[in-house]
Amino acid sequence: MSGTRPLDVLIVDDDDADAMMIEEALQGAATPPVVHRVSDGGQALEYLRREGGFPTANRPDLILLDLNMPRMGGREVLMEIKKDERFTAIPVVVLTTSNAVPDIVASYAGHASAFVTKPMDLDGFEEAVRQINRFYGAVATLP
Repeated sequence: MSGTRPLDVLIVDDDDADAMMIEEALQGAATPPVVHRVSDGGQALEYLRREGGFPTANRPDLILLDLNMPRMGGREVLMEIKKDERFTAIPVVVLTTSNAVPDIVASYAGHASAFVTKPMDLDGFEEAVRQINRFYGAVATLP
């Protein structure tokens, strides 16, 4: 992906402060990604399917998915994404405050590309997001 165009990243997180920190960390990249954000799992599926208020949504190159959200949680969203052949190839990184073994196991069983526990300190949080962006933007080859 490097050298062609910026990543298109969809953030799925109901916490405004976390979403803002993720966006700020991403915007600090050498090639900042195009960032879109929805605040719950239902909106994420509408975004991907270009339904509701998202008729012109771009297909994201990467999804950063929180687990604990209202309406539809991250596990359910991950299951829906990975069972829809239009979206199965999109990498989904679970980025959450949880470090519970059942959440980790369920995320990988649901075909998450990675499970990252949000560091509690700001510098660690931003560095984790920058590393995810570097990997998917410059190291990994995406479909």
